[in-house]
Amino acid sequence: MPTVQNMLPKGQMRPPAFLLIFGLGYSAAAIAEHARARGFTVVGTRRRSSDSPDIIAFSEASTYLPKATHVLSSVPPDAAGDPVLSQYFNAIAAAPLLRWIGYLSTTGVYGDHGGNWVDETTPTRPDSERGRRRVTAESAWAAFGPRVAVDIFRLAGIYGPGRSVFDDLRAGRARRVIKPGHAFGRIHRDDIAAAVLAAMTQDRPAAPARFLNLTDDLPAESAEVITEAAAMLGIAPPPAVPFAQAVETMSPMARSFWADHRRVSSEATQKSLGITWRYPTYREGLRAILQEERLHSMTQQSEVGGP
Repeated sequence: MPTVQNMLPKGQMRPPAFLLIFGLGYSAAAIAEHARARGFTVVGTRRRSSDSPDIIAFSEASTYLPKATHVLSSVPPDAAGDPVLSQYFNAIAAAPLLRWIGYLSTTGVYGDHGGNWVDETTPTRPDSERGRRRVTAESAWAAFGPRVAVDIFRLAGIYGPGRSVFDDLRAGRARRVIKPGHAFGRIHRDDIAAAVLAAMTQDRPAAPARFLNLTDDLPAESAEVITEAAAMLGIAPPPAVPFAQAVETMSPMARSFWADHRRVSSEATQKSLGITWRYPTYREGLRAILQEERLHSMTQQSEVGGP
């Protein structure tokens, strides 16, 4: 199958960058913001359209695929498969201007490695049905690789403004579960956006799919993060709960998370994209969130008080 570049008439310049995002959720909204700042036209789907011209219903995506130069999906698979590919596989395959596809997956596809390190070359071996669905979806998206550049992003635990341990502590729902040695990585929403933007703006020809790990440089135990976050807020951390006790009331999803144990390296990903994390550990990320919250609070108070 010819590449997109070969499909363009000789001498014709590339069309303006147009990003279509399937699933305009927490991380994808930040990616959209970064992409617009770089000159992309961006349209994203949600379950229903809105008054904003940049947000469309999922059912309306076929109208925009012929214009898309870049496509990103953050929609997870369900028991029936990948919803995006179920409805739009043929339209994506036929999109005339398309030159890049990205898919947001999870580091959960690596499965349990007993706390040992894994990297971008480690074979996938998920232990849960949810993880196996992700691997199947990754393979389906990667199959576009011979035609366009494809990047599969494997994300660690996502956090950022409005979605951090600070919110759990303030709401009284944070649990300081003690499971010594169970450390895992996280990734700040803004580092996700920066990495995806770096990937989609690389001048990379059509090629087999590339697998990228989006995770910070310091895997840490959950209890450690909660303790440090509480100290930043100037409050006492919640009581310690032994894992053996906590697991009795966990949901099946939470149990599967605690059952898997691996440390994920993103060294090769950062090198490939020519970036370093803005928030290389949870400490820098949490401090930035707290600073942003305080600045926002000061701004609101100033507006209420007037000039």
